[in-house]
Amino acid sequence: MAEEVPTSVDWQGWLRRWDSQQTGYTAEREARFEAMFDVLEVLLPPRFVALDLACGPGSISQRLLARFPGARCVALDMDPVLLAIGEGAMGTVDGRLRWVDADLASPDWVEAMGEPVLDAVVSTTALHWLEPDVLSHVYGALGRLVRKGGVVLNGDNMAFAPALPSFRQLADASREEWSDEAFAARGIETWEEFWADLGREESLEPLLAERERRFSAKTRPQSPDFDYHVAALRDAGFGEVDTVWQSLTNRVLLAVR
Repeated sequence: MAEEVPTSVDWQGWLRRWDSQQTGYTAEREARFEAMFDVLEVLLPPRFVALDLACGPGSISQRLLARFPGARCVALDMDPVLLAIGEGAMGTVDGRLRWVDADLASPDWVEAMGEPVLDAVVSTTALHWLEPDVLSHVYGALGRLVRKGGVVLNGDNMAFAPALPSFRQLADASREEWSDEAFAARGIETWEEFWADLGREESLEPLLAERERRFSAKTRPQSPDFDYHVAALRDAGFGEVDTVWQSLTNRVLLAVR
């Protein structure tokens, strides 16, 4: 990682708070995780190598390694603060978890990841941050890294196509629960409150400054819709691509190499 991880921070506490506020935005978050792992249990052998893509503090990695004792995982992200939370809270899980600091917008991420072949790639609530052309390049790289019969599982909000305006209206209505008022009524902190409070951790000032430097030039892109994801994965060489779990736009998309 780019900066030394402080040892005086309550990493476990911050990881719990991250999970709590993320669940505020995705009430079915744990169900989404379980749906992804159910796929891995059926389609992969007991021992496999997974990439937790745009891992944040490693919420998927933590759950995946607990469920699959024969698995090994690489957790990759460009956010130095979230990587520090994950590494501080979990460490290496007896050598089964490796943390990688890399930007998916750079082609160097594949080399930094350090695995020539992958059995599985898992990601959740993350790839919507990528520009569409970057997402296509990432899927293209995964088409070369994932072995025949391996899988990519992306759990995220993937919009309905413009030709489905009624479906879009339903999805928009469901997002009313994301308002600050709705979070306050449920006693859950928002994304902004989480980061504001984390910013008061004096020992994290170097990591927070590095995070600001990395993200200051990035803008929030228009998230590709579901059809874009499917087409990009097929172009990358994945022969089977479809939804295996869904609640409106909250989906788990499975691609089989």
